[in-house]
Amino acid sequence: MSEIRAIVTDIEGTTSSIDFVHDVLFPYARKRLPAFVETHGDRPELQHWLHEAAREAGLTEASRQEVIELLLRWIDQDRKSTALKALQGMIWRDGYVAGDFRAHLYPEVHAKLRAWRADGLRLYVYSSGSVPAQQLFFQHSEAGDLTPLLAGYFDTETGPKRAAESYRRIAEAIEEQPQHILFLSDVVEELDAAREAGFQTGWLVRAPMVVPASPRHPVYRDFEAIAA
Repeated sequence: MSEIRAIVTDIEGTTSSIDFVHDVLFPYARKRLPAFVETHGDRPELQHWLHEAAREAGLTEASRQEVIELLLRWIDQDRKSTALKALQGMIWRDGYVAGDFRAHLYPEVHAKLRAWRADGLRLYVYSSGSVPAQQLFFQHSEAGDLTPLLAGYFDTETGPKRAAESYRRIAEAIEEQPQHILFLSDVVEELDAAREAGFQTGWLVRAPMVVPASPRHPVYRDFEAIAA
């Protein structure tokens, strides 16, 4: 095994519970999205992402209400849309700042991140959520502000998480050889893509999930089990 110099981690199901995203964040954004779009419709950032959502859906002409309805459907479908993720992140920003919730972390994660950083490892995040949403997540976590530990963030603007080219781009961006990067995720198809790009991989299979008999990647029940 090559020396690990950098760790790239997923969020949902890896550092944090899927339930927090699906039971707290998604409903929060869905409930507030229509009013948020109407209230902040003159903001250039919001206009940009509304346009991108319409373009992604192939809508050459669409009213604001039609785009809102499109976005609500995408939330229900958990669509991996960069435009949707950006808009959700804008809404979540207000929720974090207002103290409506704090981002969930599995109990061992923050201590392990601190230990890895103290050992000189560079830490990055690669998630389908937008970069601003990732930054908010770790700034307003249950363990406090963890952003000083993180060297960078990547989202689907880098590329699909199940495409090897996305991981090659990450390696190039952080100026590290792929064999010296460990990617952590709970999704085996993402790990397959990372391995194809030359990354080392770690599959988070948290209880009560059953560990496969012949896993394609090293399996860990939690961050404490990872020797990096």
